[in-house]
Parts: sequence; structure tokens; C-alpha cells
Amino acid sequence: MTDSTTQQRMRVSAGGKSRPYIMLPLDQLDAVKRILDKNQVSFWVDGTAISINGKPEVVVINLGRGADAEQIQKMLDTAN
Repeated sequence: MTDSTTQQRMRVSAGGKSRPYIMLPLDQLDAVKRILDKNQVSFWVDGTAISINGKPEVVVINLGRGADAEQIQKMLDTAN
């Protein structure tokens, strides 16, 4: 899946001690939630979307404990 703001591949961030997450444009939230729901991936969405310097709002989807970031990345990569 391509990030509608950057036109780059949407990425699952899995670095450090934090749980994996996906930072994405608010306008793509519903589409990504459908993918995660369809694949029974546990997640929650941060309650706040932010916009910096007038750019489109961005939201964070936090992935559940034990989430397989590589597998979720494959789901996003194959999504239309």
C-alpha cells in the first residue's frame, strides 16, 4: 500500500523496545483497519491525529503484543 501523502511504501515500524506501529495519513485509516481486521490482527488507533505545518493529518495504529511486523508489512505491500 502506498502512503497517499508521501507516495512511498507504507511501513510498519518495529524498532526498539516499543510495539510495532503504523503511521499513516488519516484518509487511509479505514482501508488499513479493514486489512488488519480481515487478517485478525490486534490493534488500536491513537485518539489524536496530528497535522504539522499544514500537511494532511497523520494517525498512528499501534499493533498488539506479539504482532508479527514482517507479516503485517507483507499484508500492506500486497494491498491495493
